[in-house]
Amino acid sequence: MDVRDFIRHRRLRRSANLRRMVRETHLRVDDLIYPLFVTEGSGIRREVPSMPGVYQLSLDRLNEEVEDVLALGIPAVILFGIPDHKDEVGSGAYDEAGIVQRALRQLKKAYPELVLIADNCLCEYTSHGHCGLVRDGEILNDETLELLVRTAVTQAEAGADIIAPSNMMDGFVSAIRDGLDTAGFKHTPIMAYSVKYASAFYGPFREAAHSAPAFGDRRTYQMDPANVREALREARSDVEEGADFLMVKPAMAYLDVVKALREAFPHPLVAYNVSGEYAMIKAAARNGWLDERAVVLELLTGVKRAGADLIITYHAKDVARWLREEDRG
Repeated sequence: MDVRDFIRHRRLRRSANLRRMVRETHLRVDDLIYPLFVTEGSGIRREVPSMPGVYQLSLDRLNEEVEDVLALGIPAVILFGIPDHKDEVGSGAYDEAGIVQRALRQLKKAYPELVLIADNCLCEYTSHGHCGLVRDGEILNDETLELLVRTAVTQAEAGADIIAPSNMMDGFVSAIRDGLDTAGFKHTPIMAYSVKYASAFYGPFREAAHSAPAFGDRRTYQMDPANVREALREARSDVEEGADFLMVKPAMAYLDVVKALREAFPHPLVAYNVSGEYAMIKAAARNGWLDERAVVLELLTGVKRAGADLIITYHAKDVARWLREEDRG
């Protein structure tokens, strides 16, 4: 065979530096958003059993975690609250003295450069664990919007730089945008959980946030995992209603959806590498079944390659360390 009859693609793979020079997709620390779980009490740094390395933190232990995040160069965190009290209407979500609102004030004062993202939902605060008000077993859409707006306004007043509504109620972006504007927060962006699937990958998060539904499931408002055209309709609605960021959740099983949104919309696109995805890798790594560092970096590079600009991930601190080591190497 004449060796000139085929193309030698391997020429560009012969050394680590050469591979770096021609690399098409780059994972950077600036792409990472780290989730934080804040809880009532004091002296609490409680590891989530199904999420090794992830902790529930009381306010007096929160700053030390954030110091670590900032030292690693991670630019943003997203806050989830674990209240002492839950009720039928999720009043802790929009309480001016709620756990997330207090955390926001504390962090904004101590670390003004850190981008603070406030998850906006009722599920952690309702006694029934659903993301909206409930009547006769039905999740009420329009009645819930008013409470989501109140939550967004108190979060913005407390110092949130970005409001991230995750409830999947119809019209939530429009309602929150109007509410923020009316309250004087026209410059506060909305990071919409535009495409949030009714996924089996959320189990460890529900343990961490104490947010499992007490009855039924969330399939009447979160999306059917089989649908992608519907995802485009959901995202288009959010764009028309004023969303500044779009999000796909989960990430790993929905990279085709990330790609579809990337091709359809110019907005900054976020992918949420969720708790179940994290827990699987951690469990396999602890059993010696895979190389955690290699797998995580490959996975998150794949999320970027699919089109995500930003990634919410519980791996963020580890990834930031690994990327720093690669830069030094």
